[in-house]
Amino acid sequence: MNTHTDQSHRGSILIEDAQLLAMAAFANDQYVMQLKAPRIAAKATAGSFVHLSCATTLPMRRPLSIQRVDRSAGVLEVLFKVVGRGTDALAKQRVGSRLSCMGPIGNGFTLNLQRTRPLLIGGGVGIPPMIFLAEQLAEQRALKPFAIFGSEIPFPFAVRPSTIVVPALPAEVIGAHPVLEALNIPSRLCSLKGYAGCFEGYVTDLASRWLDALSQTEQQSVSIYACGPNAMLKAVCALAERYQIPAQVSLEEYMACAVGGCAGCVVKINTDTGPKMQRVCVDGPVFDAHRVLWNP
Repeated sequence: MNTHTDQSHRGSILIEDAQLLAMAAFANDQYVMQLKAPRIAAKATAGSFVHLSCATTLPMRRPLSIQRVDRSAGVLEVLFKVVGRGTDALAKQRVGSRLSCMGPIGNGFTLNLQRTRPLLIGGGVGIPPMIFLAEQLAEQRALKPFAIFGSEIPFPFAVRPSTIVVPALPAEVIGAHPVLEALNIPSRLCSLKGYAGCFEGYVTDLASRWLDALSQTEQQSVSIYACGPNAMLKAVCALAERYQIPAQVSLEEYMACAVGGCAGCVVKINTDTGPKMQRVCVDGPVFDAHRVLWNP
């Protein structure tokens, strides 16, 4: 294993006693929670995450991607799904309780402002960083972002029919994310479960349709940003290679310390000096998709 010595993250990760302000429950044990953590909220970037204590009786924290930030109010929002003891305990926390929160952790997405058509792709619990990124992109008036989200369980938000026309997509595919719709950013949803208004297929299938409808010049203005399960990200990388598009992916890995000490979340990355093991928590979670060795 490569002994990585980069310690640039030291001193940048804060520990804050965060107050739980709100908890909203969605189908299939999905929850969106809002936390009052002003210092972390002030430094958070799209793609960074927090390492959150779930209960005083559980020593191990859980890494959760940041979905939205209100810097003026000092509030950050995260999405999680109950998958084990820790997230089950987190779902049972009551409004007003305080949770130890470490963050923001990791390197976020780097905007490529030379490419004016950002394509955002999110799958499952990989959707939150895309929401955060979309809000940042909305501030860049010259950009024309488009977002595609996929899930095989009900989406953890109130799906709304889009009023924004996206050329070359099936007329019946109108399901959209409410936050992006309010930002006037077109978005579409995908699933294999037959949900109303959703595209029946994978996110990469819909992305291909959208890309094929663009001229060659327009395709050259696209950049891809994605987060989701590794199988989806591998397919996104293949898509980017097929169309010769730069792509950044936020990887999902199990984490213990989340601050680079345990090296339990390493992945193989093709660096300028050859393949090396890098830590998803602090060297990532965002990497150049074309440098990830998907089958090391």
